[in-house]
Amino acid sequence: MKHLLLVISLGLGLSAQAAPMRWGDIRDASLYLQAGQPDTLTVSWVPAWQADANEEQLYLLDGQGNLVGERHIKASETRGSQRWDLAPSASSYRLEIPGYSFRNYRIEHDEHTVALLAPAKVHFSATTRDGDELYFKVAPGERAILAGKFHGGVRALQAERLADGKTLSLALKPYRYYWQFDQVALPVASVEQVWRLRLQGSGKAAFWLDGTANLFAQNPQQLQPVREDAGQTRLTLHAQIVGRTPDLGLALPYALPPPDSHSLFDALKPRAGSYYSFVDLTVKRPQYEDPFRRFYQERLGITHDITLLSATQRGSILRVDAVSNAGLDAWLAGTRALGGKGLHYIAFADEPNLSYADFSDYQALFDSMVRQVQSNPANFQAGVRIAMPASSRLINGPLADNAAERRGIDWARRLLQASGERIDALAWHEWMIRDLLATRVYRDGVRRAAELVGLDQQGRPRKALLLDQTNMSSGSSLSPYDQETHFASLWWASVAINSAQDGLLDMLNWFQIDDEGDHRKGMLRVLEGDRFELKPVGYAQQFIARYWLKDVVRLDNDAFEVDVLAMASDRQRSVLGVNKTTRLQHVTLQGIAASCPLQPGALVYFGADSQSRPASFSCEDGQVRFELPGETLFALSWNAS
Repeated sequence: MKHLLLVISLGLGLSAQAAPMRWGDIRDASLYLQAGQPDTLTVSWVPAWQADANEEQLYLLDGQGNLVGERHIKASETRGSQRWDLAPSASSYRLEIPGYSFRNYRIEHDEHTVALLAPAKVHFSATTRDGDELYFKVAPGERAILAGKFHGGVRALQAERLADGKTLSLALKPYRYYWQFDQVALPVASVEQVWRLRLQGSGKAAFWLDGTANLFAQNPQQLQPVREDAGQTRLTLHAQIVGRTPDLGLALPYALPPPDSHSLFDALKPRAGSYYSFVDLTVKRPQYEDPFRRFYQERLGITHDITLLSATQRGSILRVDAVSNAGLDAWLAGTRALGGKGLHYIAFADEPNLSYADFSDYQALFDSMVRQVQSNPANFQAGVRIAMPASSRLINGPLADNAAERRGIDWARRLLQASGERIDALAWHEWMIRDLLATRVYRDGVRRAAELVGLDQQGRPRKALLLDQTNMSSGSSLSPYDQETHFASLWWASVAINSAQDGLLDMLNWFQIDDEGDHRKGMLRVLEGDRFELKPVGYAQQFIARYWLKDVVRLDNDAFEVDVLAMASDRQRSVLGVNKTTRLQHVTLQGIAASCPLQPGALVYFGADSQSRPASFSCEDGQVRFELPGETLFALSWNAS
């Protein structure tokens, strides 16, 4: 038996006692399961790395996209198991193991249940042993590509065509940049081809297919089409305002942007911003930041922002010394010079739970700088507010050793207990939620942040909640399949909708506005000659901003694959949503006035071509119906009577 796979002997026929089929050490993948007879799916897990610092989720969907099983795994559950019954079905269940995972998942089901693995692209999806095997097929005429990335484990892929024994080999080489990988084109044929894939080398494995279905089986008989039936999304709109929407913003450059980029900055319509302030630079040039901060306030209208006080090159560790104090003084002077418009949060150090040796070291810096800020009442009058701790992740630990002792929510709790009356906001960064089905954890994170700071008599958090940096991945661990495609549009829409759902969050910022060095995670792509162009996610931000209104309206949604947010500003109303999977959805929205106050063009779709287009709908007796294509954003807008 292999560590990753148990390959069933092809000569076995049906037997009274079915043998189990096992998949092992999956870290980031979907498993499609079609049961021809009742089956039991068993998922077990063991630690991979820092499991005791990280909560995780497993999702099981039926063939119509309904959530039929969800397992929330506590950080303390480093080992455990979950069982689900599978009913016979002509359509496929989907078991989702969202990456980035800190556990190794092992799956067992009946050998007669058809099972197909869809691995992540670029990011490693499993841990394997040398010689593990899988099968895949290529349809007639398809120009398929086999690809893989070296993550320190599997060093080569070998593909053998079963029909004639033709073999192709692909060496996986280390590269300077995470997003670089190896690939080989497979021959095009007029007939279906079945291939055996051998993984050479042990450890982390990243392999996938382009130009054909990215699906792998344990034996050729399992290579059957995945069937996904259309889904049903039922929405019910209520009159209740549940809170405000967060200001959507961007991490902005530490310089005046080139003139050619100004119109694109305008197009993104940020309503919040996040900055760095480098203390060792401002000590030498105290007014260096004034021009670009004034530009962003006056040109883009950004008066709601947060600054991370740091050392040069975003150095995370500040000390209680003359340089740090002088740098903070320079930032305060620059903020006072902005004229007292809006709120300007300051956080001391970038992700201290990731960088500082221990909490006490950071607390000493925090206490010293809070005293410095609050010693001058003019700072408060200018809109300066204290945010803490700008942690790397909130509920889960940072990507560091001893992460269980460094969870952002725990450091925030300790700071609130010691200095709560001097703190105005809780800030954090969220990374590594790459899976579109797992973006609902953003809603959970905001709720738990609100529980931590408490609610006032109006139901608002007692401290402002600022999710001031987020993206699919931290640092430069980027995949072009994520960052450069429509996937990022789906992801950003889903994150914004989930984060805003309860009206508790004040600020949500994408990190960052433009590509920078090996951090190619911008909404703008940098071209030669200091020119810029919008990426797909930049076009999506334009679409989202067009329908992003002031308040969150209560909306009931029974769908798992479709995220939806209802909003209002005075008489304006909008419903913004995203279908995150390829499945067609039949959407029904009830709760609009019986007169159906929708004009032609009220429903707009935004698809993979990054274009908006009007869509058809029906509206009778206050019920709106429409068919929502897969992987599509939509917006419905009207004026209330």
